Amino acid sequence: QVQLVESGGGLVQAGGSLRLSCAASGRTFSVMGWFRQAPGKEREFVAAIWWLGGNPLYADSLKGRFTVSRDNAKNTVYLQMNSLKPEDTAVYYCAGKTGRLTTLASAYDYWGRGTQVTVSS
Repeated sequence: QVQLVESGGGLVQAGGSLRLSCAASGRTFSVMGWFRQAPGKEREFVAAIWWLGGNPLYADSLKGRFTVSRDNAKNTVYLQMNSLKPEDTAVYYCAGKTGRLTTLASAYDYWGRGTQVTVSS
C-alpha cells in the first residue's frame, strides 16, 4: 500500500520557522512535491524535487524562504520554511509522481492527508 504521511506542522509566530516532513512508503517516486491550501483558496504549488538529484522547483513567491530537500535512504522529503508569514497559513500536502518536475497538482498521482501550518501575527 502506498502512503505519504506528512508531519511537522503546528502553530508558529510570524518570523518563525518550521520543518515539514513527508515519509513515503510502498514505493519510491521520481518526483515529490509540496502543495498548500488555505481556507477558501485553491490548492497551490509550493516546491518539488527530483528523487535522483538536480535543481528543485519552487513557487516564485516562496523562493528564498522555503527549501525542499530529500533523504533517499529514509524515503522522506522535507520542507524547511523560514521567515513565516500569516499568509503562509494553510494545510500543507506532499504528493508523489513519476516523470518530470511539474507545478501542476493534477499531474501528481499520490497525496498525503496534509498537515496544518498556522502562522500567528
